[in-house]
Amino acid sequence: MRVARTSAGPGIGTAAGRVSGPVAIGVALLLAAPVVAGLLGVLLPAFGFLPALGGSSATTAPFRALFAEPALAASVTLSFATGLATTLMSVGATALFLASFSGTRTFALVQRLLSPVLSVPHAAAAFGLAFLIAPSGLFMRAVAGPFGLDRPPDLLIVGDPWGLALMSGLVAKELPFLLLVAIAALPQVDPERRMMAARSLGYGRVAGFLTCVWPGVYRQIRLPVLAVAAYGSSVVDVALILGPSLPPTLAVRLVRWMSDPDLSFRFLASAGAILQLGVTLAVVAAWLAVERAAGMAMAILGNSGRRGQADGAVRFAAAGIVGLALSTVGAGLVVLALWSAAGLWQFPDLLPARLSGTTWLRAWSSASGPLITTLAVAATSALIALVLVVALLESHRRSQRGDDIRLPRVMAGLIYLPLVVPQVAFLFGLQILVLSLRAEASLSLLVATHLVFVVPYVTLALAAPWYALDPRYERVAAGLGTSRLRSLLRVRLPMLAAALATAFAVGFSVSVGQYLPTLLIGAGRFPTITTEAVALSSGGNPRIVGTYALLQTLLPTIVFILAGSVPMVFATKPRRAT
Repeated sequence: MRVARTSAGPGIGTAAGRVSGPVAIGVALLLAAPVVAGLLGVLLPAFGFLPALGGSSATTAPFRALFAEPALAASVTLSFATGLATTLMSVGATALFLASFSGTRTFALVQRLLSPVLSVPHAAAAFGLAFLIAPSGLFMRAVAGPFGLDRPPDLLIVGDPWGLALMSGLVAKELPFLLLVAIAALPQVDPERRMMAARSLGYGRVAGFLTCVWPGVYRQIRLPVLAVAAYGSSVVDVALILGPSLPPTLAVRLVRWMSDPDLSFRFLASAGAILQLGVTLAVVAAWLAVERAAGMAMAILGNSGRRGQADGAVRFAAAGIVGLALSTVGAGLVVLALWSAAGLWQFPDLLPARLSGTTWLRAWSSASGPLITTLAVAATSALIALVLVVALLESHRRSQRGDDIRLPRVMAGLIYLPLVVPQVAFLFGLQILVLSLRAEASLSLLVATHLVFVVPYVTLALAAPWYALDPRYERVAAGLGTSRLRSLLRVRLPMLAAALATAFAVGFSVSVGQYLPTLLIGAGRFPTITTEAVALSSGGNPRIVGTYALLQTLLPTIVFILAGSVPMVFATKPRRAT
């Protein structure tokens, strides 16, 4: 079956010749501008030009110093392998699960569990996984009795040199994200009709879905997939928690160079940021090669005459992988909660000997400040992002004709640019530009930086429902003499209240989890609960770490719960006659 080219994301089209409204174009360019400025700000120092630090002429000395760093090749290889393997496992599991269970009760159950899992920040999920798989973790305690262990085994599990723990932690978080965007894209490819055609040709459930439905779904989620690849190859906070330390990933080494008291390391870090950009581009290029190879394999399989009727083992494996990812995040939160309230908890005891609130009482005095900062920055950035995205989507909608309205691919690329370009590459450049302009770190600057990453996710959450709303409601309002602005405020926004609340919750959660922007642009003056939790991870006190990780999770969880109650509020709100 020939699959038509559809879109690059839910609510994002590829039709040529579409011209967006000026507001939509302005918002998209506003998002891309910090990335371009950041890359320029890191490119010049990488070649020795930074007058503020005495670099007044072009030179390749920073790159020579970079390539002379010990174990640089190992750091580059680890970053490349992490990005590619994480993307491969996450996309593969997403495709197999949708092929195996779309439209079933299992599918509906997993769909309900995705939002709670996605509300858990990456760092909190990484801490939970570390407490599960560490030599003294819950898994080892569970098997200590049968194997006769009275002390933790001498095994390097968290921080293993191959990065397996790091990859596992990333897959546990990226798989639910890809499932969510794929589920949002699924109705746009008419899966029922395509599966009927596949069954009429004798295909089994999994083979029919992968052959006739998945290509259309994948074209719509391609940009989120590339964002996962870029994130996996350049992540910092999860790598600090689960990744190896001798040597660490390239992104972790860059942060250390940039934070070094010796300002001359800024040249080395800038050259390393360019190298990190090259590593991420290599991951993307490798993934594009995987795409092509997978397409050729599907074509060969389709021409072979095999219809894949026996797919029980594949469906079992898909359920196991997704179930393991979701249960790992959930079990990790349970272990974090136990450690945050644990008194004496010796190995190999499965549970603490007693529970106590002492750690919470001690942590509250020091955590209240970062918690307030986190709440203020996340709420402000999510609210501003929601306003910007509504303006973007509405401006584009009003500039189009017809009912099938989607964001053009070029505009989608500009919106997703901050997610595809590695943070560690352009944020260094932004920091250098801020320092060169002698701008003081402030909450407003921190909020503006968070917006660069919050707006793309809010767009992803809101674009599909925004354009899916039946335009006849507003046509009726216009026929009654209602202005466009009044129609937007009184018709469209109330009808999309649930989608708006969910988009706000997504943006809030994304802001809470921002580690590197807060660390670099905030210059350490505005610690959040995320930066404090990652900093405490090196202290080795699981009770304090568990408390801070749970606090990090608590804020987005509350916001998601409140967002889920919005439909009930609007359903019970009495309507006044107009």
